[in-house]
Amino acid sequence: MTSSRYMLTIMQITDWKISMTTATILAEAAAHPFDHALALQPVGEGVYEGVPSPRYWNMAGPFGGITAATLLKGVLDHPALRGRPLAQTVNFCAAITPDPFVLKVVLERDGKSTQHWSVRLEQAGQMAANATLVTGPERETWAHQPAQPPDVGEASSVPVFDTAAATAWFAQYEMRFEHGAFGQDQPSHTGLTRAWLRDRQPRTLDYLALASMADAFAPRVFLMRGVRAPAATVSLSTYFLAAPDELAAQGVRPILGEAQPRAARHGFHDQSVELWSDAKSLLAVSHQLVWFKD
Repeated sequence: MTSSRYMLTIMQITDWKISMTTATILAEAAAHPFDHALALQPVGEGVYEGVPSPRYWNMAGPFGGITAATLLKGVLDHPALRGRPLAQTVNFCAAITPDPFVLKVVLERDGKSTQHWSVRLEQAGQMAANATLVTGPERETWAHQPAQPPDVGEASSVPVFDTAAATAWFAQYEMRFEHGAFGQDQPSHTGLTRAWLRDRQPRTLDYLALASMADAFAPRVFLMRGVRAPAATVSLSTYFLAAPDELAAQGVRPILGEAQPRAARHGFHDQSVELWSDAKSLLAVSHQLVWFKD
């Protein structure tokens, strides 16, 4: 009798493990490519492990936006987090390889209104990227928006750009260029781009998506010179203006982005991006410094 009960218990545990394994496999298969790329495994207090995703690969490493989102994810996963992302500055220090990485997250200062974080992404014991972040709780205060979105038509009025021959990360997005399409041969004096964008596989907008989309516009040197020369983001700062309910209300609908440089010289140029909801609310702004090869 004891033996039978024991065998029954073993069989039940085995069935449960098989069921859990199957559920895990199905869940991973159903996961959005973006969330799969951001998967982190906690291995200690504020320490995570991950692997770069080939689905978000650029010419010589991961797309900068997915790296920014990964660094942000480390903070969002930290148990000491209070509130939401407010600001993030990412410095791209070295080429990130396809090898596993370690993410180290430190809460540097915990204040009443803001938390200040530092994050390091390391491969083989060497820093490949780092970030500083500010988070804080939502507060109901006076609000005003003097900025206005570009005067463009609805997203549905603009054809979807063909990304079939593009890099892996670019193919993960649906982009509708209203002005300044990627890959144009003629130099653009202003380097201005306006486009509707969203994940090609629909995904509800959140802060991780904003962190990535803030870098979803090609280096402006491509447009200003009409040549796709080597270029790479050196530093990217993003300021998150939207509240969580605004992002939830946007859902999976495209957001409007505008990217423009101010000056290019000595092998570097700046680049600013505004991200707007279709309800004309400014969701986030970003500024970056781009290195280019002359």
